[in-house]
Amino acid sequence: MAKSTLSFVCQNCGAAYNRWQGKCESCGEWNTLAEEDTSGSVPVSIRSKRKGRTFALESLSGKSPDAPRLSSGMTELDRVTGGGFVRGSVLLVGGDPGIGKSTLLTQATSLLARAGHRIVYISGEEAIAQVRLRAERLGLSDAPVQLAAETSVEDIISTLSEGAVPRLIVIDSIQTMWTDTVESAPGTVTQVRASAQALIRFAKKTGAAIILVGHVTKDGQIAGPRVVEHMVDAVMSFEGEGSQQFRILRAVKNRFGPTDEIGVFEMTGLGLREVTNPSELFLSERDLGTPGTAVFAGIEGTRPVLVELQALVAPTSLGTPRRAVVGWDPSRLSMVLAVLEAHCGVKLSGHDVYLNVAGGLRIHEPAADLAAAAALVSSLVNAPLPTDAVYFGEISLSGVVRPVAQTAARLKEAAKLGFGRAILPESARGEASGDAGLSLNAVNSLTTLVAEIAARGSRRGDSGARDERQAEKNATPARIRRGEG
Repeated sequence: MAKSTLSFVCQNCGAAYNRWQGKCESCGEWNTLAEEDTSGSVPVSIRSKRKGRTFALESLSGKSPDAPRLSSGMTELDRVTGGGFVRGSVLLVGGDPGIGKSTLLTQATSLLARAGHRIVYISGEEAIAQVRLRAERLGLSDAPVQLAAETSVEDIISTLSEGAVPRLIVIDSIQTMWTDTVESAPGTVTQVRASAQALIRFAKKTGAAIILVGHVTKDGQIAGPRVVEHMVDAVMSFEGEGSQQFRILRAVKNRFGPTDEIGVFEMTGLGLREVTNPSELFLSERDLGTPGTAVFAGIEGTRPVLVELQALVAPTSLGTPRRAVVGWDPSRLSMVLAVLEAHCGVKLSGHDVYLNVAGGLRIHEPAADLAAAAALVSSLVNAPLPTDAVYFGEISLSGVVRPVAQTAARLKEAAKLGFGRAILPESARGEASGDAGLSLNAVNSLTTLVAEIAARGSRRGDSGARDERQAEKNATPARIRRGEG
């Protein structure tokens, strides 16, 4: 019998240590080391006597058939996966609790089952009655999806091996699965890794596509060992704010498709509804004529998306002004503020700065620099930006506005939604298509844009002062008649 080997494994990143310590040196988290048995159930003496088998070697030349895909019937889901589920592939889907992962997968499996495919949904967190209640609420109770509530990986594989091979298997969730090959509690790093490996072997052997549902940590990362993300073929993140009805499905890793595509859904009482035009949805509740709002023409994968950036610059009495941002990289905001103060003379050291991307969308591309800077200056000088204008462009540390990719697609989307002008980099004017129908305002440096917004704010301030003086003049005779002056 092999001697049991104990080690301390970090439950956040999967790093192993010979002794316990308060802080994990790999990920920097505190109190995440747990004692686990990593020896396995197969003795070393038996493992060492196993003879390897020979296998055929292939050459680089030759034709490889395209991987057959299984369309889910949901356009937004197929967009993120690259056209559908590939045979023998394993996908990992992560998201916050209650964000709608089970709802999305229930809808997708129901559509596939109605199309005549054998679909199996295995829940390790909910009973069969609970899954049926969700399907009944979504109006999908008549779909021939095969359900099970099981957590033993060996029992699951044995059951799925009988009869026809399922086209799609959903495991909800991988943190609840356990296997006899390791002696650890379910949910630990060792159990998650061993369970995922067994399911991946089954998928590659039989050709069935498997979707693993994973929990996320408080900072939005998929919980469990990072090695699981390297084992699977695709990793997708289901994002969204609990107070918003919008949901974003984003591909973090995909061996069979692009990693920069997003799928947009709207949570309704009857489940998730696909949004074919996200720009119109994100701009449906715009605050027209309000200072501090700018429309950014962005690109998510191959799809142009228009979204509103909201900024608020307010004086502060604190020694260290606050910088808060939602939906954008805080480092990019700090850089834009530094450029505004260093090269444009905009003093923001005595103001609190708040920036928000409306609709719950997260922006990752640097093309939003110009829109964020315009919204910040607009809020500072209390000057509304033109309601028919879109902004995009990257700002360098010297204050120069640099061009970004896919200018024509951004302008075409803006023209389709009724916008009349675009503020873009000077060097990107040549890439703009002439039939977009937009009035182009090209800027070479951020100083030019700041001067235009400041001039608009001063004109607005002068007209406001004139209105106040006129009102004071009209009210003076009345006060004199009443004996107040």
